[in-house]
Amino acid sequence: MTPLTPSTAPFPELLPELQRLSAPLPIWHGRVDAARWSALAGEVADGGGRLISVWALQRGGTTAVCAAYGVAQGLLWVELALDGGVDDPGSYPDLSARFPCAARLQRALADLSGPRAAGQADTRAWLDHGLWGAGPKPLAAAGPPAGAPLATLPADYPFVRVEGDGVHEIAVGPVHAGIIEPGHFRFSVVGEKVLRLEQHLGYLHKGIERRFTELAPFDAYRLAGRISGDSTVAYAWAYAMALESAWGCAVPVRARWLRALMLERERVANHLGDLGALGNDAALGFGLAQFSRLREDWLRLSAEVFGHRFMMDCIVPGGVSVDVARAPLRQIAAQCDAVEREVLRLRQLYDEHSGLQDRFLTTGRVTPELAQRLGLTGLAGRASGIARDLRCDPGWEPYRELKVKIAGSRDGDVAARVAVRFDELLESLHLMLKLCSALPGGATRLATAAWLAPGCAAVGAGWVEGWRGEVMVALETGDDGRIVRCHAHDPSWQNWPVLEHAVIGNIVPDFPLINKSFNLSYSGVDL
Repeated sequence: MTPLTPSTAPFPELLPELQRLSAPLPIWHGRVDAARWSALAGEVADGGGRLISVWALQRGGTTAVCAAYGVAQGLLWVELALDGGVDDPGSYPDLSARFPCAARLQRALADLSGPRAAGQADTRAWLDHGLWGAGPKPLAAAGPPAGAPLATLPADYPFVRVEGDGVHEIAVGPVHAGIIEPGHFRFSVVGEKVLRLEQHLGYLHKGIERRFTELAPFDAYRLAGRISGDSTVAYAWAYAMALESAWGCAVPVRARWLRALMLERERVANHLGDLGALGNDAALGFGLAQFSRLREDWLRLSAEVFGHRFMMDCIVPGGVSVDVARAPLRQIAAQCDAVEREVLRLRQLYDEHSGLQDRFLTTGRVTPELAQRLGLTGLAGRASGIARDLRCDPGWEPYRELKVKIAGSRDGDVAARVAVRFDELLESLHLMLKLCSALPGGATRLATAAWLAPGCAAVGAGWVEGWRGEVMVALETGDDGRIVRCHAHDPSWQNWPVLEHAVIGNIVPDFPLINKSFNLSYSGVDL
């Protein structure tokens, strides 16, 4: 770790013991007391920073809560040790008054680890649907005993009720038609106009964060890549970055460029799929057919070049597991040129199709003011005036050299989110042409024997701009080199609550279109 440098470190007066992790991005770590925990939240909020995640960890017989903030100087990770023991760790100051997105994160933290935010208004369980029963929490050091009996599923989640003449509820899910993942949506409506939407997620909880602690650090990248299948590259890179920063590993330059190539291919694949689905939700089946064709060809070339349609297990600690020769690089470049030509024609069709634009324009609008207040992030945030992309600022190799052009809009409606997808897709195609033409030589992976556990506890973090937004992994290893805690964060945590606001005042039939324009992850928030 690098000692504190007041000229570059965030809030040095609040965090005199702050240290910078040896990561390719500016990532800072420090410990605080309860007063500083609250003061820091206020300083970050007042300075235009944002809360990224909140989680807890147990270290020996003590419990600590952690918060990660995005600030001008980079990622700031702070932890607060609690006074209680493992069985009753105590509470910590609530963050949701300054950062509304903290509410669900803190509820999930209570379900998984035990500590509760003092003064939080909403204390309903989030991930625990009433089946976990009494006893140790899932992320407690001991953990629930094997074969522990389950509790009885409660009859109903205590949704907030809307009263008034003509108000009725529409319950959607958690089981949906097709292969969509489970989530419950409770609409309060008058006629077809939506007065309120409340979500209940957590149906996919699968114990991923506990499973991390049972895996060897060099193997856990495979689990990270399976957190959310459409973001496997982003999660694997974030995990690898976290381990590399904790253990002081310098990744070969060629491997960094290949990682960026894969990340941009992942971005394009998802934008192609979403643009087709958005056209279909607005009754333009031709759009779905054309974008689906392009996406399938895109995935097939990924399988041919990288060995997997979604490039799973290609990013590994210390580098990448697959190299790309000159001939495949030419194939990728040729495909980028061909896809760009077709996407430009399809964009003209979308822009000039009056029926499509009638459905897109002003639908599901999130104003820049609301987006800023609620912490909207990623492509949805950029469509509502929040010009933030980790590839641009702070940027890391090779993105510093590539000089990414950030996409954006201030309109905040479905049309804006569609436009941002088009802009980002086209920019990614241009980035890949640069990556293919200037890919440096050299090794693609540092030999495992060249970097070993430091022989003492270490922390590291990874922070990557996935196609939805910021993916973060915070990692701590113990004296024996094993994983003590690995927390993975999906940007959907910030954006799911904003979707509830985006649908207000719209009609019920527009919800699928608004929902798809965000296209948030269920799996990524149900770890």
